[in-house]
Amino acid sequence: MSEPMACNGDMAIALAWKQIDPDVVAAYPITPQTIIVEAFSDFVANGEVNTEYVCAESEHSALTICVGASAAGARVATATASAGLAFMWEMLYVSASMRVPIIMAVANRTLSGPINIHCDHSDAMGGRDSGWLQMFGENVQEAYDNTLIAFRIAEDMRVRLPIMTCIDGFIITHALERFEILDDDVAKKYVGPFQPLRPLLDIKNPTTYGPLAMPDYYYELKYQVQASMDAAVGVAREAMADFAKISGRKYDLVEGYRTEDAEYVMVAMGSTAGTMRFVVDQLRARGKKVGAVKVRLFRPFPAADMAKFLEGKKGVAVMDRAMSPGTGSPLYMDVLESVSRLKSPPRVSNYVYGLGGRDLIPEQLTTVFEEVMAGKGERVNFMGVRK
Repeated sequence: MSEPMACNGDMAIALAWKQIDPDVVAAYPITPQTIIVEAFSDFVANGEVNTEYVCAESEHSALTICVGASAAGARVATATASAGLAFMWEMLYVSASMRVPIIMAVANRTLSGPINIHCDHSDAMGGRDSGWLQMFGENVQEAYDNTLIAFRIAEDMRVRLPIMTCIDGFIITHALERFEILDDDVAKKYVGPFQPLRPLLDIKNPTTYGPLAMPDYYYELKYQVQASMDAAVGVAREAMADFAKISGRKYDLVEGYRTEDAEYVMVAMGSTAGTMRFVVDQLRARGKKVGAVKVRLFRPFPAADMAKFLEGKKGVAVMDRAMSPGTGSPLYMDVLESVSRLKSPPRVSNYVYGLGGRDLIPEQLTTVFEEVMAGKGERVNFMGVRK
């Protein structure tokens, strides 16, 4: 293990890519992910990696290049944010349906309008049904660790789906934190060599990618994505267990904090998880039986794991940094489905927060816990909004 260093989340991801040395990186810069591709392009220019780097003319083109390169048999990575991810919309579905294991770093940033460059999860939530796997990191260390783990999951022959490694824009992308990097040979061995599956460049075994699929085949092809999502749950668990052996950092799909005897639980993902645990400790000191659950793997959603953490609880607050106008927000709806399988499901309330980068402070989460413990709060609540 190398000596700890100060690093921001974007640079941590670039360093992980450097250790892996993918065959192709195609990207277009967009705030707040630009540091990733800017730093990695320097590694390419300095001869520190053998990657073919393509600065495309748009995000749509960047992902299209990645799809072609991956189909040809290359290990591929890219990065984007916000409107850039939205510009990739068509290719998100194409890439998942073509089963190309592209790794994409997403620096979560709100979508216009009005124009805003700050953090919320609306960009990733827009692509949650495209067939991409999604992992969320809490801090700089997890930005790095999740990147290595993501390659293992996406490229596994039981999965072969693209994956997003999401980190909160500016909160994680630009903040400096203590960070431990694995030795290059350890990281490379963990990820392993890339194994192409039916590459286009194998002229002895011709393969067609992206053909027209009429109604008699289309449904089955889409169902294969679902089957791979189901397999990804076990693969992700294996990849995280193997990572713990080489790093000492133990991760899981869903992670509980002081939940064993808790009566009331809060659920969140991303950087908010740290604030959430801080508030739990404060309330525990006051004798309140509260706990926290952090979601790391959002797609496929580990519903059974979530249900185990929430079984026997009285109330649950689900924190969403995105909204679905007209209904509950994405994480809330998944948690609600998870507890529906319990004999006595807890009362679950949704709290939408932090849209457009609005600050979240511990006192606000304390208020949420107090409302849940008192049985108050609407089905969907909008924190701190001026109505």
